[in-house]
Amino acid sequence: MHMSRFADDTALIVVDLQPDFMPGGALACFDGDAIVPAIARLLERRDYGTVVATQDWHPRAHASFAAQHAGRAPFEVIDLHGAPQTLWPEHCVQGTPGAALDARVDWTPADLILRKGTGVQVDSYSAFRENHGPNGARPRTGLAGWLRERGIAEVHVCGLARDVCVLWTAQDAQAEGFRVRFLWDLTRPVAPDGDAPTRQALAQAGIGLG
Repeated sequence: MHMSRFADDTALIVVDLQPDFMPGGALACFDGDAIVPAIARLLERRDYGTVVATQDWHPRAHASFAAQHAGRAPFEVIDLHGAPQTLWPEHCVQGTPGAALDARVDWTPADLILRKGTGVQVDSYSAFRENHGPNGARPRTGLAGWLRERGIAEVHVCGLARDVCVLWTAQDAQAEGFRVRFLWDLTRPVAPDGDAPTRQALAQAGIGLG
């Protein structure tokens, strides 16, 4: 029987490792495919007793898509439900090939596949909470409770994108009371200029790099 490398109270969260975030995809992250082999090996080695994979899974008319806002272009920022919202190219539309989990990874070890961004009116960067919704609050996904019921005290985060969904997941994990390790080398940003603010945010939060 294979023994996990990490303690039973430690989980791995693989964020949005999907073709639309890879080079050539609808919302390509810089060098996004470079992390796939290492993440595949990590899952293959069964280093973690608990593995969560998140999957961006948007309705076609999602409010975060620039195409849903007349006269707006991708990467513009608007006010949505009282909070800043970056407008994105259409990406990870439910049931499309670009929304699938990356086929180069054997996802068998994943205990939970968490689909996020499924509501048409609210975006969802973090695995733990959606972005601000129509009532001004950030609804919970239920992941924190699921992890706690499995005895998880520490989470390690990796995936895409380093400066958006992985960062928000790490910050929210810490806010939920988990110890957090940010696996920097197993993440990539939307664009390289996102790295300095991400490092600053992690340092301010006291989140360690793995």
